[in-house]
Amino acid sequence: MGYRFMTPLKRVLGFARPYRRLAIFSLGALAAMVACDLAIPRLVERVIDDGVIAGNPAVLVHTALIMLAVAILDAFVAVLNNLFSVRVGEGVARDVRAAVFARLQKIDWRELDRFPTGLLMVRLAGDTSSIQRLVQVTLRIGTRAPLLMAGSVILMVMTAPQLALLLVPLLGAAAVTVGVFSAKMEPLFRSAQRRMDRLNTILQENVAGVRLVKAFVRARSETARFGAANAGLTGETVRVMRYMSSLGPALTLLVNAAIVVVVWAGGIAAAEGGMKAGRIVAFVNYLLAILGPLVMTSQLANTWANGLASSRRVGEILDAPESPVPESPVELPAGGPLGVEFRDVTFRYDPADEMPVIDGVSFVAEPGKTLALLGSTGSGKSTIVNLIPGFYRADSGTVLVGGIPVERIDRKSLLSRVSAVPQETVLFTGTVRDNVRYAKPEADDAEVEAAARDAGAHGFVAAMPGGYSARVEERGVNLSGGQKQRLAIARAILPNPGVLILDDSTSAVDTATETLIHDAIARRMAGGTVIVIAQRVSTVINADKILVLENGRIAASGTHRELLASSAAYREIYDSQLGGGIPKEASHGL
Repeated sequence: MGYRFMTPLKRVLGFARPYRRLAIFSLGALAAMVACDLAIPRLVERVIDDGVIAGNPAVLVHTALIMLAVAILDAFVAVLNNLFSVRVGEGVARDVRAAVFARLQKIDWRELDRFPTGLLMVRLAGDTSSIQRLVQVTLRIGTRAPLLMAGSVILMVMTAPQLALLLVPLLGAAAVTVGVFSAKMEPLFRSAQRRMDRLNTILQENVAGVRLVKAFVRARSETARFGAANAGLTGETVRVMRYMSSLGPALTLLVNAAIVVVVWAGGIAAAEGGMKAGRIVAFVNYLLAILGPLVMTSQLANTWANGLASSRRVGEILDAPESPVPESPVELPAGGPLGVEFRDVTFRYDPADEMPVIDGVSFVAEPGKTLALLGSTGSGKSTIVNLIPGFYRADSGTVLVGGIPVERIDRKSLLSRVSAVPQETVLFTGTVRDNVRYAKPEADDAEVEAAARDAGAHGFVAAMPGGYSARVEERGVNLSGGQKQRLAIARAILPNPGVLILDDSTSAVDTATETLIHDAIARRMAGGTVIVIAQRVSTVINADKILVLENGRIAASGTHRELLASSAAYREIYDSQLGGGIPKEASHGL
């Protein structure tokens, strides 16, 4: 979009640009407020010199009415300024959230791996709120403070130029103080926000894994881990607030020193008859009017530092590279068989890693056939299946689907023909029906039920109160592991894909149910390509080809009988699980 590769300030201005008319109205109301504020000391001067000292009641009444009118106008334009600034701030916050969320859908998977879930939540919630406050405060205090200071200085010079000259060094010292504090504030806020990221990551992990924590009696250690992160955030926040709190007293000291100078020099001038008392009072009021904006500026410096730090952090997501898009994308055929081929593919999750996750892998998965991947944890099985739908791009070599390199295929077309059931089952809050037809929202009830039957899910769904309208709670906590896996399989097979990837997706169901599921999938995927990752030999024993992976390489390939005779690694896995001997071939189609 248009918000990428900007400095933090330009990025905020970019988000505020669509609301420039409202911002102008807000600033116009703010200018009127400043004019009202600056008029009051002049009117006070008139009351004292031309009314009280001169003994003229008419001037007192007339000036009092003018001051009342100015106060009413000030209140009215203040309300307008608040209304407009809130609308701008809320609009910017909405657009930032929308931009970050939309960006997350497009970020390249390698880049997405760099952002923990807790950090992303802070970006979407905390950082967005900081940017919102930055915009709102800028349209209220942020612009009012410099206008009020500039107007006060100008009127001070007009009121008593000889006194104004005495204050130049003190006002200069105040400006330098604000500048130094502002420059040092943003790094402090960034450090505190990093601590917040850490705290939210630990919190997210523990909320998601609270049952695991309880099961392993790790509550004490997790509480200690959270406590350490919490203490770190508290210490860093105290450090920031301590630094912030010293700015207000420093500015107050400078302004009070300036008042002493004015009263001293003005008092001498008044005693000698060179200056009226009302003018001295007006001058002091303008000086006090500067104190308010200076304190406002100190508050604004905090908000600006926090908001700009948040803008920089949001920019890390908005500037993250998208998944590559082919220049002339090729569409896969809407129907028909699709094969998968790897040609000498090498891949690393981090390009800086010396050892690749998969190294020089080549194989062909033919249409109408089932290819199984078997190997120990970390052998590269899941990495291979993540390369097929283009979630990651190979460092070298070529991955082809339907005879076309995946980097040349239109992403929507590729994902419409390749369905995957990931190792970690993900369900969304909503109904069972909504979860099954997630990949095909237009599917009717008959299609949903047919997919659920083939996945072995119809029986338990029908027994649930409400059937397919039954509610799935957050992360599917009201379902067993096997039930969640079967719903995920139903979701994947509903669109009748050309390539179906099952990444250890029946590990939580019993062998008999697994056999029924694979039989149904084999019938449904007739002519399509099925790629299976499994830990159980019984799952892959009837596959048309089995690849045995070791350390990212293909150690052996062939049918079950061929591997049993030729591969020591496969035979070791087989013996450890089934106890040796060649069993009767399983009845399912994998």
